[in-house]
Amino acid sequence: MNQEEQDLSLPSPSIEFKRVSYGVDQIEIIKEVSGQFPTGKITALIGPSGAGKTTLLKLCNGLVSPTEGEIYIENKRIEEISPLSVRRKVGIVLQSSPMISGTVRDNLALPLQLAGQPLSDEQAVATMERVGLASSLLTRDARELSGGQKQKVSIARTLLNKSDVLLLDEITASLDPESLQEIEAVLVKLNKTEGITIVWITHNLIQANRIGDYFWVMVDGELRVAGEKEDVNASEDEDVKRFVKGVLS
Repeated sequence: MNQEEQDLSLPSPSIEFKRVSYGVDQIEIIKEVSGQFPTGKITALIGPSGAGKTTLLKLCNGLVSPTEGEIYIENKRIEEISPLSVRRKVGIVLQSSPMISGTVRDNLALPLQLAGQPLSDEQAVATMERVGLASSLLTRDARELSGGQKQKVSIARTLLNKSDVLLLDEITASLDPESLQEIEAVLVKLNKTEGITIVWITHNLIQANRIGDYFWVMVDGELRVAGEKEDVNASEDEDVKRFVKGVLS
């Protein structure tokens, strides 16, 4: 499928790139990317290290701006939306899941505090439940949490912004298998029951195969193929074929 062609079988895109490039100090990191992340789907963003995947996520919520091309969020140019609104609508969760000093509740309240709003007890309990955490953890020191629990708190924090889109950057890469499965279950449930659009960077192709409805394969800053598993497997791009090696099935 040509990157410029919209797949009419897909819902309208939550985020769309039109010939987007991004570079620093004359080094091109993202190269004329055109494509879309369909609304209500989980897009697995895959590709070898150094392909530009993390930079692409930063472009999605305005942490960096393209040097060329246009980005649309729900069919509106990103420049026409305030940066604060973009970052609330398009939330990002990182692998490191940083916690501030204090309780789990303190960490959960952070995004609302930054917006000058209080976190009610009802909100705190309900948000913990959404990510599969017991409300009894709200009073615990956040530093005492396991890696998987910290990642769930990080997801919960982002959800308090009422994000329509979640950008996930290798969030399960350092977790044990049980915690990984729990995080996957939480996010798939959020996607299926609440319709939250997810763009998930993962180097784990087996994970991508499990969670992905749609796939972007990036190599050397370029979007080489975008589509469903059949589109990826049918790609004639040699780099894509070497990377995937029949894992998506």
